[in-house]
Amino acid sequence: MQVLIAAIGAQGPAITPAMAYRDYLGRSLSSISASLLDSHGMPLGPAALASMRSDLYALYRRELRASPGLPNILEKLDIPFCVASSSQPERIRISLELTGMLAAFEPNIFSATMVKNGKPAPDLFLHAARAMGIPPAKCLVIEDSPAGITAARAAGMAVFGYLGGSHIAPAGLAETIAALHPDRIFDDMHALPDLVRSLQTEKRAL
Repeated sequence: MQVLIAAIGAQGPAITPAMAYRDYLGRSLSSISASLLDSHGMPLGPAALASMRSDLYALYRRELRASPGLPNILEKLDIPFCVASSSQPERIRISLELTGMLAAFEPNIFSATMVKNGKPAPDLFLHAARAMGIPPAKCLVIEDSPAGITAARAAGMAVFGYLGGSHIAPAGLAETIAALHPDRIFDDMHALPDLVRSLQTEKRAL
């Protein structure tokens, strides 16, 4: 968000952090660009996109860290899993590499660039489910954005709201995510394996 706000500001429109978190969190760059065109009469231009890429990757290399417990927690999941992100493929791979999780997810990495509509549309999650060979009703999405939770619901998938990301408090997202009624809400990745098992037990009982 820090890099996105700066890139938009360099084009002219002044976007506050509150506006950016409300309107752009969890969305693809194409979706953000279309929103800017609607609201300010200009999409994200080539110069903004280029500066975003270089500034973001430099910031990642300085500051990006995995949520506490990852990637070791992934080894405790006894189900197939993947990444389905609004980010560009290059950005996803760099993020996973810097946080030590690339090997855990590769080759099951899916980007919004692979589908027509990004989140909050369900297209990306449905594409990932087809590629993984799992029916949507048997999928679980872990999300930290309202757009992602909305997309998971639209795809007919169970969804957990994760509140442990560093963006949650600045964006004031805890209440917004709770209002969307995900199947579980948690803020510690160490709890994920037990939460997954509890959901599996619950679904078997239905």
